[in-house]
Amino acid sequence: MLVRDNRLHFADDASRANAYPMIFSILGRLIPQRDMTSTPRRIIVIRPCCIGDVVMATAALTALRETFPQAHISFAAGSWSAAAIADHPALDALIDTGEAALPSRSPVEFLRFIKQLRAGKFDLAVSLTRSPVMSLALCLSGIALRAGLDSAGRGFGYNLRVAVDPAAREHESAIYLRVISAIAGQPCHAYANLPLDAAAQDDIGRRLQAASVSRPFIVAHPGGGSNPGMTMDSKRYPPAQLAALLDRVARETTAALILIGGPGDEETVSAVAQRLNTPSIAWVNQLNFAQIAALAAASLCYIGNDTGMTHLAAAAGAATVMMMGPTDPRRYAPFTKNHLVLWKVTDLRTGGVGATPASGWDWARDGFSVEDGARQILDFLQAIASQEGR
Repeated sequence: MLVRDNRLHFADDASRANAYPMIFSILGRLIPQRDMTSTPRRIIVIRPCCIGDVVMATAALTALRETFPQAHISFAAGSWSAAAIADHPALDALIDTGEAALPSRSPVEFLRFIKQLRAGKFDLAVSLTRSPVMSLALCLSGIALRAGLDSAGRGFGYNLRVAVDPAAREHESAIYLRVISAIAGQPCHAYANLPLDAAAQDDIGRRLQAASVSRPFIVAHPGGGSNPGMTMDSKRYPPAQLAALLDRVARETTAALILIGGPGDEETVSAVAQRLNTPSIAWVNQLNFAQIAALAAASLCYIGNDTGMTHLAAAAGAATVMMMGPTDPRRYAPFTKNHLVLWKVTDLRTGGVGATPASGWDWARDGFSVEDGARQILDFLQAIASQEGR
């Protein structure tokens, strides 16, 4: 491990990177595995970044609460994503780990995070990251039982390690749940979930009334793909194609259109709105996470890219359409019952989103077409209407 630009790094060049698995393996042998021997009283779950990852981790959080109903459970998340789960019923406390993707990237943050862990007097840590620096931080935390993901030996600092094959196309939520199953000693399952806030629902009702939206509506988020951990604009379905897709679905369903966006999405939302033939409402930088969840849950459906907001909408109970291109739905689709993934089967790299090239992706060549996407959405909505007896 070295410090460069005031940040901690485990790899600087190919030779060092190739040597680290051997070093991790040796370190892992020095820390013996152990099983749960007593019921934990204070638990911390660690998944700092990003919104989508934090939302996908709510399945594991729910399973953990069901396993230990009397425990005090804290969740360590970054400032970027903490608000997404701040009011989750399975949580007793939220620990804000700061603005960075990981709270252990610089020496100052590293020591600060260890201090936070020690101050919490936790007897069980559940790490849902693959970072070797996080593994080291937990090893130095003094927490007796440290359960976490062990991908390519990077979980050396945990004493209850759950092996992860980087090449396996396994859903992130399912991987997180395997950690809870290892702790519980039996299979555990839950879906990603977020509660709806009553005040946010009331506020959305007033906004819809003020905007004269009285008929069913579709919510679309054209942006995303940027967070403290990664910027990947190629995740975004192109504005012209998205506008054509929304026009087709809105026309067939006679639904109103509401476009939403957060910081940095202004240009993308405007580009879609200008190309629409259907009248639309644009709420950009006007809604917090709770309001977005309430709006999505009240909609006919929510349509978005592979972003945290789409995961949030799905976990809030919305009928959700995720448009996917250079990322794999087998890993990153919503972990809910009521969703549709639009994806043209593509040969992607096996190492997860971090191994997927951000350049070279061409939606017209590699992605799903407007015609196919619209047909699938309409079929999806028809199936939901049939199930609900409409």
